[in-house]
Amino acid sequence: MWKLARRPKWIALLALALGIAAAFAAMGQWQLERATEEAIVDERDTETPEPLTALAEPQQVMTSEASGRIVTVDGQWVAGDDLVVTGRQTVTEVDGSREGDWVVRHLRTADGASLAVAIGILPPGASIPNLDAGPASLTGRYVPSESPQTSDFEAGERTAIAVADLVNVWPEPGPIYSGYLVLSEAPDGLATIPAPPPEFEGQLNLLNVFYAIEWVIFGGFALYLWWRLMRDEYEKEQAEAEEAAAAAASGGDGGDGSGGTALDPAPAPQPATLN
Repeated sequence: MWKLARRPKWIALLALALGIAAAFAAMGQWQLERATEEAIVDERDTETPEPLTALAEPQQVMTSEASGRIVTVDGQWVAGDDLVVTGRQTVTEVDGSREGDWVVRHLRTADGASLAVAIGILPPGASIPNLDAGPASLTGRYVPSESPQTSDFEAGERTAIAVADLVNVWPEPGPIYSGYLVLSEAPDGLATIPAPPPEFEGQLNLLNVFYAIEWVIFGGFALYLWWRLMRDEYEKEQAEAEEAAAAAASGGDGGDGSGGTALDPAPAPQPATLN
């Protein structure tokens, strides 16, 4: 079979199969690179304070650029709209995980929009202390709103900071930001809410990985097809050679077995008849 493989025809077909396999391998490499490129984390600066108005607008969905950013905002506290959010799990390096209540206030920004501000932590069941009213210049981390479904309103408990809920609770919310602010430093009488920077995680695109594997399989199939076609021709030539040998053997073994042809004897002469 390897003598057959060294024939020019099969060498040329092997070169073609190798070229096709190389092209398929290149396509697989390209798909794999696409998968890894999408998994690369594009880290952005979230710790340099930026004005909230430069990153977000009221009544608009929070963008990825604004989410988790340290922002600054000026406004005025709205009296009578302070809320307590209970059952919040807070994790700190010093105290570990503990439960507490968060105080949420209503800030009316300079442009007349509403912003929810989580200002600090109270011990469970404690009352809200006296807080400063009037104008305020705040710095904190702007984070997405939570789902109101986690709160048990029938029991009078609010366990989530949900903008959709605050719209119905505050008497005059007006235009409202879709996220809320976590103060960088809590006022006196409250503990600061930990607000670590967001973690950016890349995720491998499994669809591109699947395509890369497919291209590798196609390349292997091109080489298998060359081997299969060559083997089929080899088996065909072997069968033809065996048939030729069998035909030659049967053709040289005919007649009386002596290799010649027997002749019939001439008839004997008959005697003349007398009348």
